[in-house]
Amino acid sequence: MNSSGVMAAKRRRRPRGRTQIRDVARLAGVSAITVSRYINDPGKVAEDTRERIAAAIDKIGYIPNMVAKGLSSNRTNIVAAIIPTITNSIFAAEVSGLSDVLKENGHSLLISESGYSLEREAELIQTMIAQRPAGIVVTGQVHSERGAKLLRTVEAPVVETWEIGAEPIDMCVGFSNFDASYRMVTGLIEAGYRRIGLICAPITANDRAARRREGYLAAMGGAGLDIVPGWMRDAKFTFHEGARAMGELLDDHTELEAICCASDIFAIGGAMECQRRGVRIPEDIGICGFDDLELTRMFNPPLTTVHVPRYEIGEKSAAMLLARISSEKTVERKVDLGFEIVWRGSTHPPSSSR
Repeated sequence: MNSSGVMAAKRRRRPRGRTQIRDVARLAGVSAITVSRYINDPGKVAEDTRERIAAAIDKIGYIPNMVAKGLSSNRTNIVAAIIPTITNSIFAAEVSGLSDVLKENGHSLLISESGYSLEREAELIQTMIAQRPAGIVVTGQVHSERGAKLLRTVEAPVVETWEIGAEPIDMCVGFSNFDASYRMVTGLIEAGYRRIGLICAPITANDRAARRREGYLAAMGGAGLDIVPGWMRDAKFTFHEGARAMGELLDDHTELEAICCASDIFAIGGAMECQRRGVRIPEDIGICGFDDLELTRMFNPPLTTVHVPRYEIGEKSAAMLLARISSEKTVERKVDLGFEIVWRGSTHPPSSSR
């Protein structure tokens, strides 16, 4: 074979046993460029194409070159965090806690927003893995099958935040959303309320909302009180949505005595709707929230709510990751930071706090 023939043979030769990007492209029926674009920026690829490429990657076990490089060399000093939204200040406080601790220890923070979509979260996890992060922080303990698989196989520590009800993929830090909601509703019942409504975020892809709804149902059922489906309303995380849901409850169920809101955003929006209608708080209806945002203390009347350790969740998540990065063997897998029920003027207080 002459020299040109040898060179041609070398160009045709593939590393034995190594899956390449063109194998994924062939199986998915797209170009290698499209696969590369999906790996680096999934948002630029059409949804049906993303699904085909993801299925092909899962089927043949392809690992992007950037990941393979990360597995065989030192990782970056970047910690990747995925939060549902940047518009809700509860996550801003968590990010602040993360950033403060990481910065003090020579690490940087990379933030992405999932928009409460488990599919989008999985795409972001894959993109972040390709950057060889030192650690990954995700919100909640419910993920898509693909997202959970990525988190279980990545060679970097992972912390799930805001819920501790299930066994973590790696580590988790937060509090029991079920217990917090249960305690709040039980307190309302002790205060004399019997017909209690609920405004909650949709529970699909949101285990925190699901646990808060379950806590409400358990408290009502445990006290032998009526559980009326019409007393519950879903709302997106805006003041307007809180006002809308409150307005529907006031119009359709005049018998309600209190509304338990699974977010301070709903409670504030709902309280503003009550004031617009001339409905007195708490004389005509009691309102409580969840999160203890600063605005709840400034509202008139100040809002009863659940105080949750937003900043501390980020702070502790960073500390757990740094301990694992430093190869410490005694890192706790599950950390419960607890919560506190804060009784203010928007509800009658339970007898135990009078």
